[in-house]
Amino acid sequence: MNTEILGVVFMFLLTVVLAIPFGKYIAKVFLHEKTWLDGILGPLDKAIFKLTGIDPTVEMTWKQHLVALLTINMVWFLLSMLVLMNQGWLPLNPDYNPSMSADLAFNTTISFVVNCNLQHYSGEIGMSYLGQFWLMFLQFVSAATGIAAAVVLFKAFQVRSSAVLGNFYDFFIKSCTRILLPLSLVIAAILVFNGTPMTFEGKDTMISLEGDTVQVSRGPAAGFIAIKHVGTNGGGFFGVNSNHPFENPSYLSNITEMFAQMIIPLAMIFAFGYFIKRRKISWMIFGVMTIGFLILAIPNIVMEAKGNPMITQMGIDNSLGNTEGKETRFGTIASGYWSIATTVISTGSINSMHDSTMPLSGMNQLLAMMINAFYGGCGVGMLNFFVFIILAVFISGLMVGRTPEFLGKKIEAREMKIAMIIALLHPFLILVGTALATALPAYGMATLNNPGFHGFSEMLYEYTSSAANNGSGFEGLGDNTLWWNISTGFVLILGRFLPIIGPVAIAGLLANKKYIPESAGTLKTDTSTFGLMVFAVIAIIAALSFFPALALGPIAEHFSLK
Repeated sequence: MNTEILGVVFMFLLTVVLAIPFGKYIAKVFLHEKTWLDGILGPLDKAIFKLTGIDPTVEMTWKQHLVALLTINMVWFLLSMLVLMNQGWLPLNPDYNPSMSADLAFNTTISFVVNCNLQHYSGEIGMSYLGQFWLMFLQFVSAATGIAAAVVLFKAFQVRSSAVLGNFYDFFIKSCTRILLPLSLVIAAILVFNGTPMTFEGKDTMISLEGDTVQVSRGPAAGFIAIKHVGTNGGGFFGVNSNHPFENPSYLSNITEMFAQMIIPLAMIFAFGYFIKRRKISWMIFGVMTIGFLILAIPNIVMEAKGNPMITQMGIDNSLGNTEGKETRFGTIASGYWSIATTVISTGSINSMHDSTMPLSGMNQLLAMMINAFYGGCGVGMLNFFVFIILAVFISGLMVGRTPEFLGKKIEAREMKIAMIIALLHPFLILVGTALATALPAYGMATLNNPGFHGFSEMLYEYTSSAANNGSGFEGLGDNTLWWNISTGFVLILGRFLPIIGPVAIAGLLANKKYIPESAGTLKTDTSTFGLMVFAVIAIIAALSFFPALALGPIAEHFSLK
């Protein structure tokens, strides 16, 4: 048990230690400073810009950034629908997997375009290798979209006063070539040497431990799995995701994948401080996010290690903890840690079945996505947290009589209205979606495998995962139906793009304002005191909005175990 705890501590500390220099590297990339990869990847950047006819030196306003972002995402949506609805007869399909129905292709396309990777299909039987390669491409560009949007925010606080904030395509391409690609290559190489397949061959015939002859799916999995974690995407090449022995063969691969999904979200925090030359603000943000993460992760580790009390009451040895739905390769502690890391970060990959965790562990997984502001996904984690900073600045200013300013820019009514709308949008999408699924039992509840409190949690989890662009699920829910494909599809769209549009708009408005030097009347926003204020705002606005729904699901289920 102690070894398992040390493994979890090592995973976290390793990521934090490496995130600091990696954040500095990210800042240098977008500040156009010299990096050690310039000689290798500089020609690739130039070739892409020349091929596409894009001039990366042309500066854009915040509105032009958003037009570019939404336009390229629409193109990917249309191309993806074409590929997925025709993959059955297209090449690279050795296992003869069928084309997707229109509603399933709609859900899958949106899910991968928005960096969620909610999967209402099983990878082995639902996707050809061409389809998997296309989804691998979407995992690169969706992550790069989030990073590029965050850099627009960085730029707004770097300049004193400006209507233009760099070039979206420059940020986007460099996110792909300078950050996501090299890191994915390293992770993929480690996975290949651990036994993850990387082949175009179809199913292989193997003899199981029971002596049965079985057909085992293979494919170009290592590359897919690398970017699914590096880009905080989370989609599984195989149906059971990182529970599968090919996706996650060993404890070393488990550490590698955990590091891969956490490194960029943490590095972006430090990149912000390096970019605007205010490193103290990064440590404030990191402190708030880390406290929130540990408050959720530590109880989950403890609860999964203790196991189900009803099993103990039956006289059964429960010393290994809650082993249902867990992989013995990793154990309950590493699985409990992963379950919060993947929901806090919005990766959504799993190395255990969340549907089988203890009720309050499931509640913490839900809370991680409901709050959606601790670390977060590639780029968008910083955007989500920025909304709460704006709210905290304004509220703090009113409380102490200081001018509501953040990094020299005055927070006024327009910024507050946008921030409040975005903050309330998240609970609105989750709670309304769950309410409709409950109120229309012939559609939403028709495919539940679990009645009562847990069944409600399954529906709540599906909409929470969609709104948070997470993608994990309580898999007792049969979700490949017209209702779930369409309803979650619209939640995915709104839950992704409006929380990007809002912070980018606020950043653009603030960048246009006159810079105000700090004075005795300025509210300090890089202190631990302000950090506590931000945490309080997150707890009040984000967490408490969901308490009634949580009381009907995981909390009620917890008390039913007594």
